[in-house]
Amino acid sequence: MERYTFGIDFGTDSVRAVLVNAQNGHEMAVAIKEYPRWKAGMFCNPQADQYRQHPLDYLECMESAIRECVDAVGPEIAGRVVGLSVDTTASTPVAVDRTGTPLSLLPEFSDNPNAMFVLWKDHTANEEALEINRHAENFEINYLQYVGGIYSSEWFWSKILHIFRRDEAVRQATYTWVEHCDWIPSVLTGVRDASLIKRGVCAAGHKALWAQEFGGFPPNDFFSSLDPLLDGLSDTLNGEVLDASHAVGTLSEEWARRLGLSTKVLVGIGAIDCHMGAVGGQIEPYYLSKVIGTSTCDILVAPTEDMDGKLVRGICGQVRGSVIPGMLGLEAGQSAFGDIYAWFKNLLAWPLRNILSEFDENLGEKVEARILKELNQQAAQIELTEELEWAMDWWNGRRTPDADLLLTGSIHGLRLGSDAPRIFRALVEATAFGSKSIVERFISEGIPIKGLIALGGISRKSDFIMQVMTDVIGMPIKVHRSEQTCAIGGAMFAATIAGVYPNIHEAMKSMGQGFDKEFYPDHARQATYQKRYEKYRNQSVGDRK
Repeated sequence: MERYTFGIDFGTDSVRAVLVNAQNGHEMAVAIKEYPRWKAGMFCNPQADQYRQHPLDYLECMESAIRECVDAVGPEIAGRVVGLSVDTTASTPVAVDRTGTPLSLLPEFSDNPNAMFVLWKDHTANEEALEINRHAENFEINYLQYVGGIYSSEWFWSKILHIFRRDEAVRQATYTWVEHCDWIPSVLTGVRDASLIKRGVCAAGHKALWAQEFGGFPPNDFFSSLDPLLDGLSDTLNGEVLDASHAVGTLSEEWARRLGLSTKVLVGIGAIDCHMGAVGGQIEPYYLSKVIGTSTCDILVAPTEDMDGKLVRGICGQVRGSVIPGMLGLEAGQSAFGDIYAWFKNLLAWPLRNILSEFDENLGEKVEARILKELNQQAAQIELTEELEWAMDWWNGRRTPDADLLLTGSIHGLRLGSDAPRIFRALVEATAFGSKSIVERFISEGIPIKGLIALGGISRKSDFIMQVMTDVIGMPIKVHRSEQTCAIGGAMFAATIAGVYPNIHEAMKSMGQGFDKEFYPDHARQATYQKRYEKYRNQSVGDRK
């Protein structure tokens, strides 16, 4: 009898539910739901780098997406769903009470952004991150050694400290904090005691300083001496820390009814979207998997024995079992990628939204929808020369290498002849240069890169962007066939926890959809790109100093 699993992918803008045949990886149904409050800009202040999301966006959209898939396939197939696993953005934590309820679901905090999920791209905690980095130098044990040596404002403890310092009401009402990828499985399985929430090694290790090597999270003294407001909080993180091959439990009666599924459906430990995406994209040891979206997350796996004694500087962590159980997962990435193109599109679309819409709203929307497509086509026709405009890709700070989220983007070499396609080309190059700097960091730290795997919408939609990237990096890039690799990775883990496969390796072999594109570097362009990359690299070195 064929069995089916769900992968649920919570992205920055929407949630995707994918129902998969666990025997062959065939996608039976896909549903995508945009977060309505987020789309309306609620609880956010981009000028202050504040990005918050309401838990009802997650719950309502998840329920709607799963129900749409269930209705599409009918009760017979829905009755054979055996597992469900989720991935989310990270670090995206929320303050919860003793029952595990996010404070923003309580009436007194329903409109308070500090009581909501603090999205990964929220950079309001820059000062707190700097403090954590300085504070860590006071301890004999280097608690930052497994996160690249630099703590980021995008991560768990920075965000908590920032909220606690600015909102006493939230602090007083908080029992603990929970990552989005840990909260959703606890909700689906009916956990009503925050101390029983099981946490995934993925988010705990890469974002919250958990490490098997020093027995878990840093001790209370590390946090209480940083700021007494954190005293005792680490003691509340006492649930199990497990990799994604483990189950949290089964669907509660309430959620089974709401979703149209059985209470026998196993729910897996959650993980970060890019880590699940690397699995769905059939990652191999020493192949750098690039999940390309609003930002990028670059994932590499290596046999644990190969990494004995190696610590890679300036990345987003190296954690046992964070991607594939039994292997070391290494994470890097860029804080902005597609977001930079979206920024430029929105800049160009300003008159369409604010002037043309007064006369013809539909025409403005139609033109705006074509902007990026036209920019891609025209930018591809521009002859590559050393003198073209160039840019730095730090619109949302720099994640890797050497996190510095205070850095800002820039465009250089502007002239009166600089038009939109030329500027767009510079932005595309900048994102490719950022990708190259990550590859170079791994190689310089003794980690070989055998090849590149590209995942996500941009890799499938823009041949121009992918060709620039492969030309700049100088390595072939193969593009995975699936447009939903993060959700597919979740479905693979769901099949593993449900016993369809003995391990994730077998699930990847049977359920993987393979690759349908490959880009090769044009060696005739390499010398010019290298000269242009030197400008980027020199600017990067100057900023690090």
